[in-house]
Amino acid sequence: MKLQQNENSDGLKELFYNNQGRLIHKWTSYFPVYERYFEQYKNRPVTILEIGVFHGGSLQMWKKYFGKKAIIYGLDIDPRCKSLEEENVKIFIGSQSDRKYLKWLKTQIPKVDIILDDGGHTMKQQRVSFEELIDHVKDDGIYMCEDCHTSYWPSFGGGYLRKGTFIEYSKKLIDYLNAWHTKQLTVNSFTQSVRSISFYDSIVVFEKMPMEKPQSIMTGTPSFIMGETKKNSLGRKFYLKGCRYCETILAFLKLPSPSRK
Repeated sequence: MKLQQNENSDGLKELFYNNQGRLIHKWTSYFPVYERYFEQYKNRPVTILEIGVFHGGSLQMWKKYFGKKAIIYGLDIDPRCKSLEEENVKIFIGSQSDRKYLKWLKTQIPKVDIILDDGGHTMKQQRVSFEELIDHVKDDGIYMCEDCHTSYWPSFGGGYLRKGTFIEYSKKLIDYLNAWHTKQLTVNSFTQSVRSISFYDSIVVFEKMPMEKPQSIMTGTPSFIMGETKKNSLGRKFYLKGCRYCETILAFLKLPSPSRK
């Protein structure tokens, strides 16, 4: 991902360490990940939803980092957080594990460029929020779930290789990125709308992009003939040796093999 240069030179780490405003709690390893994905939105019209308001400090940090064109939404279960609203910052009070509430929330705000889940960090909260809100991220947007180390903490419902943690849940989604290539899986809305999943220490990032069935294309002419030939079921000759990968692709796509004259 190419990082862009913007007029606002304040990086997130600088804003965090120089913070004299409301309380912010962050792991220092997160800042390079934030910058990698969020820098492209600086000083541009951007819409953000942060799950987990805490004391409101991170909402102020995002506002300073992204600039005056940013519209920021916060979601928290603590009613006191409503008092932290300010210009271009609107806060909703509700549970991130309440599917009915999240469906309602989507009727109240436009599709967003970024969702950052920094909420309660339990397995149910992270999974439900992702399942209900991933479709409310724009086609070229980012869904980021942080503090995923709780997937390894029993007190949050986690545990190493424990079924149902957000880390294990996300690992399985890797297969659906590649569902085009196996008959064991069905291509679904996730396959068709997410281009990548990236794992960092305690963070999982999903990049949205409309996806179509990939095509394998050859251009140019062969430089040499490889191996003996054999007729396939269609009566066409194909390269028996040295091109197993190509033949597998063609078989999967149900295309005739390249003939050798």
